[in-house]
Amino acid sequence: MYHHGFRSFYRLNAHIVLVVKYRRKAINAEILNRLKEIITDTLKKWDCELLEFNGEADHVHLL
Repeated sequence: MYHHGFRSFYRLNAHIVLVVKYRRKAINAEILNRLKEIITDTLKKWDCELLEFNGEADHVHLL
């Protein structure tokens, strides 16, 4: 979805990687699901959209 201004059209995407300190294996499936809920709710408040979300035991990817 493109947004528009006075004389412009734009689409801004951000790829964010959140990493656990020292890359310790601290994220399990339950925590990953809860993180997705929290991030989705936060992005709705900012009028943004979560395109992709995935992660492993030591990091999470957001697009």
